[in-house]
Amino acid sequence: MTYKKGILLVSFGTSYLDSKAKTIDKIAADVTLAFPDYQIYQAWTSKMILRILKNRDNLYIPSLEEAMSEIISDGIEQLIIQPTHLINGIENDVMIHTIQTQAPPTLSLTFGAPLLSSTDDHKAVLKAVLCEFSEIPSEDAIVFMGHGTTHYVNSVYAALDYMFKEMGHPNIFMGTVEAYPDLNTIIRQVSITSAKCVHLIPFMLVAGDHANNDMAGDSPNSWKSLFEAAGYEVICHLRGLGEYQGIREIYLEHLQKAQTL
Repeated sequence: MTYKKGILLVSFGTSYLDSKAKTIDKIAADVTLAFPDYQIYQAWTSKMILRILKNRDNLYIPSLEEAMSEIISDGIEQLIIQPTHLINGIENDVMIHTIQTQAPPTLSLTFGAPLLSSTDDHKAVLKAVLCEFSEIPSEDAIVFMGHGTTHYVNSVYAALDYMFKEMGHPNIFMGTVEAYPDLNTIIRQVSITSAKCVHLIPFMLVAGDHANNDMAGDSPNSWKSLFEAAGYEVICHLRGLGEYQGIREIYLEHLQKAQTL
C-alpha cells in the first residue's frame, strides 16, 4: 500500500530498553492501531542516547533528521508530528524548528500538542496518574519527580503541585530534578505534614536514568537517600508516565485533534 499520510512520533529517547518497551513502544502501538490509514514513523532527538543504543545494543532508531529524510523519500504529502514531550519546552521548540527547516514546501505539516498543553490537559493527566496510585494511604506523602527546565514553561510544575492540593490531595507534591520546585523545597513541604512514609514516583515519560539514579539510587544525593536521611520510610515506584493507559489516551486525543486541523 502506498501511503500519502504519515504520523511522526518524536521522543527524547531512553537507554533503558525495558522502559522503552513499556512506554514509547506502547504509544507507537496504540497510534498504529488507531490510525490505520497513516504510515507511522518514529524519531528520537537525543543523539547521545542514539549512540548508546547503536554501540551497546546494535539497535538503530532514526534521528529526527533521518526520519524526515525517509518521510520525504517515501513521498508523504500530509504529516502529523506528535511529540511525546510533556511540555512545550526547549526540546519541543527545537523539534519544530528542525522539521520546518527540513520539510519541502510540498509537505503539509501539522503539529500535535505535548502532553501538558492546557489546563484541561493538566487535570486529565493528574486524574490519570491518581488512578494508578489510589491504593497509597492518604496519610503517606507522594512526591513526583519531574525533569524541570530553564524554559519559562517550567512554571507548569508548580501549577501541577497547586492543582493536586486544589483537587483535595494535600500530601501530594510535584518537584523537579533541574529546576523549581527543587528537592529542598519539597522536603520542607513534606515536613509540614504528618507523613512518615514517602512514595517517590517519576513524572517523566520513561523510568530512565533520572528515575533509577537521581530518584531511586543509593548515592547520598539521590531523592531516596535524602528523604531517608530526613527520617522517612521511602518507597520508590519505577514506572514512567507512558506506562499508564490514561496518559497514552491523552496523546491519542492530541493526535486526533491535530488530524482535524
